[in-house]
Amino acid sequence: MSAAGTTPLRVRGHDSGGREVVEFVLGHGADPVRELARRGWGGARLLDALRHEDGTLTLDYAVVPDAPVEVPAARVPTDPGLVLEPGEVPEVHQRTAAYGVVTSERGVLLTELSALTSAPGRWTLPGGGLDPGEEPVDALHREVWEESGQRVQDVRLLEAHTSHWVGRAPSGRLEDFHAVRIVYAAWCPQPTDPVVHDVGGSTESVRWVRVEELARYHLGRSFAPHMSRWLAGS
Repeated sequence: MSAAGTTPLRVRGHDSGGREVVEFVLGHGADPVRELARRGWGGARLLDALRHEDGTLTLDYAVVPDAPVEVPAARVPTDPGLVLEPGEVPEVHQRTAAYGVVTSERGVLLTELSALTSAPGRWTLPGGGLDPGEEPVDALHREVWEESGQRVQDVRLLEAHTSHWVGRAPSGRLEDFHAVRIVYAAWCPQPTDPVVHDVGGSTESVRWVRVEELARYHLGRSFAPHMSRWLAGS
């Protein structure tokens, strides 16, 4: 997984005729669908995730007019057992990443997090942070290859999923962390025995897992609640 810096992230909503009807910068800790709802736009469906010449990344949604929804301020969780040093203040960090629900005749591709991460031994989806200037879909192809040696096709967007917490990075740095994960479905037409090419990184191992065996794997909390929906949409 790449560790990319903060990239300007904008959200745009388009009506049924394709006209842009709303646009804003996604604030730290915010979720694009909830922010659209707060502005009176519902039925949000992610259409595209694009990088622009100025480096800005845009999430484009199809939306319909709706009554504005009040979005209460959410309590920001902290990592279990987090201990703060006197006067320690977290560094604000927003990270945009691309992940893939990669399927083949052999099952679903899962990667195991290494000891360099905050959740070693957990299983997750192949993917990671966008490199500077990188298109999200290009990041998906790169990360799938680096973490598994697989090539994918028929890539399509599923959704953008966010989470926000305060915790320590593997380096020990205290972070107020906002994760924006662009999730794709992808098909691997010629699955092989997966191999981790990015040795010494955040991926310890990788394997194909039959759908009926997914319950045996301890999936990361960022993905576990959504896997059934994502697989249904893949």
